[in-house]
Amino acid sequence: MIRTTRRALLATPMATSALTAPALAQAAWPSRPIRCIVPLPPGGGTDATARVVTRRLSDALGVPVVVENRPGAGGTVGSEAVARSAPDGYTIGLATSSSHPVAPIFRRDLPYDPVTSFTPITLIGNTPYVLIGGPAAQAADFPALVARIKANPGQVVYASPGSTTLGYLLTRQLELILGLEMRHVPYRGSAQVYPDLLNGTVALLFDNPPGSAAMIRDGKFTAFALSRPSAMLPQVPLFSSLGVPDLDAAFWYGLMGPAGLPAEIASRIQQALATAFLSGPNKSELERLDVTPAMPTPAEFARIVTEDARKWRALADRLNIQPE
Repeated sequence: MIRTTRRALLATPMATSALTAPALAQAAWPSRPIRCIVPLPPGGGTDATARVVTRRLSDALGVPVVVENRPGAGGTVGSEAVARSAPDGYTIGLATSSSHPVAPIFRRDLPYDPVTSFTPITLIGNTPYVLIGGPAAQAADFPALVARIKANPGQVVYASPGSTTLGYLLTRQLELILGLEMRHVPYRGSAQVYPDLLNGTVALLFDNPPGSAAMIRDGKFTAFALSRPSAMLPQVPLFSSLGVPDLDAAFWYGLMGPAGLPAEIASRIQQALATAFLSGPNKSELERLDVTPAMPTPAEFARIVTEDARKWRALADRLNIQPE
């Protein structure tokens, strides 16, 4: 009886230590630099947004948060790298409307599940879409552009940041609504499209204002229409004012960790960003990029991803798109 009691007493500290070890490890997080994988190349709106967010997250956590660009396949290469990372809080990734709710529409062999392979952290914010054109568009405004495309079916070439992206899906939607027929050329990111827009290799691109607004203002590109109002491009008309009311999508940026990321770490990141961008003086940093800050809880972000996946799948069904 005495031996049993003694064993129990000796075991108690060990059991307590074992139970508290994970909590102690999480309490010590972060103790070294954090990697943020951005699934698109430098130079576009996604990269610019990521760098603003990681700078403020680094300030809040007290360790460097380093951007690592991993472009390819419309954002799915970088997203796969996040999904395959250890769920220890030292690798997170920028997620987008393209890499998560839209990519499964186009790829049957997607190397991750957009929901179960990740731990949602927060939705950073939303930005509108702008249809831009270079010299090959040969049009000064949206009505003239539509007339030219209709007069030359299959001849006008449009680009996308990849054939699994929301920008590509919206271009297909525009074709459906207006009865247009164009040719598609996919790229690895919007920043790689810009030179070919300038030299006339491609004519059009659905883009987000942070990447191309400066070139629009300089007269290098023509902005034909916006899906939603843009602080960076206040003079550009909305699709709804041009007779295309259904083209009102926004593109979102979010943060994801790999599946199994401790909830305490996800919540700490979300709370740090909400403090920095919703109630702090840094809100304007995102707004200058035409990104409206959101920063919902991980659970709310998970719900948004699921609802978006349902919405874009319904559009793909209208377009008779099936995963390949």
